Formats: sequence, C-alpha cells, structure tokens
Amino acid sequence: MAARFQPLLTVLRRCLLPGGLAVLIGACAATGPTPPFAAIAGDGPYVFHAAGNQLDALWVCGGKVVRSRLPARDGAVVKPRCGYPHAVAIPARIDAGEMPLPAGARIIAVSDIHGRYALLAQLLRAHRVIDGGDRWNAGRDHLVVAGDVFDRGEDVTEILWLLFQLQQQARAAGGAVHFLLGNHETMALYGSTHYVHPALIDNARLLGRSYDALYAADSVLGQWLRTRPVLLRLGDTLFLHGGIAPQDTGLVDAMATTNAAYQHSLGTPRKQIEADPALAPLYDHKTSPIWYRGYFDGQLDTPAVQALAARLGVARIVVGHTTIGEVASFHGGRVIAIDGGLKRGKTGQLLFIEGDRLSRGLLDGRREALPALQEVPRDQD
Repeated sequence: MAARFQPLLTVLRRCLLPGGLAVLIGACAATGPTPPFAAIAGDGPYVFHAAGNQLDALWVCGGKVVRSRLPARDGAVVKPRCGYPHAVAIPARIDAGEMPLPAGARIIAVSDIHGRYALLAQLLRAHRVIDGGDRWNAGRDHLVVAGDVFDRGEDVTEILWLLFQLQQQARAAGGAVHFLLGNHETMALYGSTHYVHPALIDNARLLGRSYDALYAADSVLGQWLRTRPVLLRLGDTLFLHGGIAPQDTGLVDAMATTNAAYQHSLGTPRKQIEADPALAPLYDHKTSPIWYRGYFDGQLDTPAVQALAARLGVARIVVGHTTIGEVASFHGGRVIAIDGGLKRGKTGQLLFIEGDRLSRGLLDGRREALPALQEVPRDQD
C-alpha cells in the first residue's frame, strides 16, 4: 500500500518549507516539469575523480545505486549500465580549445534541449549529423549547441555525455562540437533546482550529493562544463544563449576574458555571485549574455539591432533562450532565433549555415528556408 503513495509523498516532501508547512499552491507548481513524480528507469553515469588516479562511476538503475571503479591513468572507457546507452570514452586530458571553422564547412546549430535526449538524437539522425549509433557523422562540419541542456527533462546527463563524446569524435574527423553555457547551466550549478526534474533530485540524494554537486569540479562532466564558453564566433556569426545588449559589446571585444570569467565562476553560489561587482553583470537576469531578450521584447528595433551587428563586426547573431517554437530570422536577418521548442518534447529544428545560405532542418529530415518573423509568442521561461 505504501508503495502506491510513494510518488505523492515525493511531491509533498519537495513542497515542505523549513517550518514544516506545505505550500501546495505556487511552491509545488514551481517544482519542475509535469508530471513531477515521473519515474526514471535509469540515470547516469556520474563519473568522479578518486584517489590513486581512479574514476568512480555511479548510476541509479531502477531506484538502486550501481557503482564501478576503474583506472584513469591513460584515459578510461565506462561501459553502459543504464541511463546513457553507449560506452563513454574519457580521455586522460580534456581539451578545452574551440576549433576554428574550416573553409567550406557547414555550421549546424540547436539550443534549449532541456533534457530531451531522444528528441535531440532523432533530429540529429534525421539530418545525418550522427549515425544510428549516435556517433559523429558530419565530417568537417561544426555543431553548435547554444545552451540549456539542463533542467525540465530527465535526460540531462545523457545529453551531456552525447555531446562530450561527439566533441571528441568530431575533432578526430576534422570537425567540431561547441557546447555553450546557457542560463539553466549556471542556475543548476549554483544550486537553483527550480526547474530540475524531481526524480533527478531524488537520484542525487541516493548518490549522497546535492544535485549541483553531481557536476562539481571533481566530476568528469563538471570539469568539462568548466571549459565551456558563453560566447563563440565562427566566421561572420556570433553565437550565444541569450544575446548581447548594446551597452555590453565590450564583453564580445574581450571574448576570451568573458568566457574565462564564466568558466571560473561556474558553480559559485548565487549569493556570492550577486555580491561580486565583477561577476554580477555576467549573471544579471535582464541584461547578461545568458539572459538578455532585447531582440524580441521591444527593447531594440531593427535599426538598433543592425547597428549592434555592425558594431560587433558580424553578419548575424544566433541565439536561443527565447522560445519561438521554430528556427526563424528577425531584424532583416541580423538575428537568428534557434529555440525551436525542444523542451516541449514534441518537435525541434536545426539551423544550417552554409556560406551565405541559411536554412532550417525539420524533424522528418526535410530542409526549408527560414521564415522572417516580426513577433514572438509569449513563452519566456
């Protein structure tokens, strides 16, 4: 009998305030995706550096913790148990550098995946970016993921491992995978669990850590996340999650310094960030590069956006964050929005940049021209 009510008890536990009173209206509604008590059959691996040049790999499989320890001296291969369905190759050293775009290579971009591994894989397979075994299949092309792998859906770690593996495979083929940090990466790692799938919180508890500590600097994924940039320029295109406000163009001029500031501060507690005058502007919920929405909410008109692109010396700015529901062009092609609504779990789209030709890839493998839009739906989370 007790087992039947365990999901409900989990929800109630997550809505208890320190004083012991359950606030079911508002607090429960903000705990994350629905249904909040959906079961997760498998989760992981979470891989941590251990003493003696060892790696500890942990999974939660069917509600039980599974552990494996393996040497890491010359790299390691973690075989699948549950969760991510493929073996994970962990190199002896994580290469933090971003590869330049070779002549003639395509750029493929997507954003705001939010834990939807199966949908992302379906989209990438449909356009032969990856093969049927989820391996890199795009040669010298570059794939850009413009932030927000974290939160909402349940397969966050699985997507991170997919991108981690694809980055190595693409580099070996002469291509590249660029994963940029979004606001949900920074939120999750500074301890904000507002949008985290509740079952992942429970899994972290089973593993003896807080959710953010699963991606701490002693973990392989946490170490990798702390090498990821926020700003990326490929050719004449600037990529980032939210956008650059006109008063913050200096962050792009000093791109290496800006990226280093994010990387070094990732995982710093929110209160500490907000109290630091050097870091607070990088995380500001209105104007920072991971949060800005000024291209879509009326702050900037088309002449202002065109002037901004000219000031930055780019042909276009590609952003996610503001959910359009499709990949589309704004402001005369100076802004390309790529949050195609993957988070909703039903469909998604890719952006293709091939020289001066831009198109979008649909879930069924078709390609079509980008629509030029003027307004966006009010879906701002």
